[in-house]
Amino acid sequence: MKRINTLKGHTGAVNVAVFNKGGDYVATGGADKTVKLWNPASALCVKTYTGHGYEVLDIAISSDNAKFTSVGGDKAALLWDVGTGKVIRRFTGHAARINSCAFNVDATVIVTGSYDATVKFWDCRAQTYTPIQTLSDAKDSVSSIHLTAQEILTGSIDGKLRVYDIRMGMCTVDDVGHSITSARFSNDENCMLVSSLDGTIRLFDKENGEMLASYKGHKNTDYKVISTLSNDDAHVLSGSEDGRICVWDLVEGDMVETITAHGSGATGRLVTCVAYHPKEDAFVSTSTDSQCHLYSK
Repeated sequence: MKRINTLKGHTGAVNVAVFNKGGDYVATGGADKTVKLWNPASALCVKTYTGHGYEVLDIAISSDNAKFTSVGGDKAALLWDVGTGKVIRRFTGHAARINSCAFNVDATVIVTGSYDATVKFWDCRAQTYTPIQTLSDAKDSVSSIHLTAQEILTGSIDGKLRVYDIRMGMCTVDDVGHSITSARFSNDENCMLVSSLDGTIRLFDKENGEMLASYKGHKNTDYKVISTLSNDDAHVLSGSEDGRICVWDLVEGDMVETITAHGSGATGRLVTCVAYHPKEDAFVSTSTDSQCHLYSK
């Protein structure tokens, strides 16, 4: 993979990057309290969204690309209109910072996971701004959330991976044994990719909770690092606390590529997130060095 572009504009750490559904644009959120929308091909910042009082920690974009939600240190989930740049709704009710957010399939409900150890559901169409449901199963900070049409996956610092079956009203718990900082379903929805602070990424079978593979060689013991899968589920990608991006073969578990992305050695900066393009062989990395890099073949 070669570096194609660098997206410059944030001041301070960039915590997250998310592609829109077509992959034409990427949204980034950072310590400067802003969300920026970029055309990654031209490295042009199309729009900057200001409204948060503290750093932005996660972003989710609706399936029609018309809205997005952002969350962070101000304990609020903001629902934005992409075109106008205006805040449509501001949902408050968490007692601490919100680490993660996601939309349901038709973007009528926002789900948020917080440092207060709860998961809350917010109705985007309701007149009331109070949560319609709260899940309090986690014993520590909820660091990561991923939704499909039927299921909600949450990862927590308590080391537990929880899958909620929405239709059946059931919760399945798998104990990873280490603080989870990133959890997501594979693109085929059969597996779960989980990063934890023992410097290991694990792949679990969703049906029976069996560990299928583990991936090591990156550094991740202190900070949240958002890992991901390539759009064909063939490779696992993650940032590292020493400035590298690491790529593993999903099935074999071998590291197939290491990219010196955001410094190296003693000057290496934390790579906070890797986000893969939904259609092409390309991805974006974010870092505490305030820069985002676009890589492609």
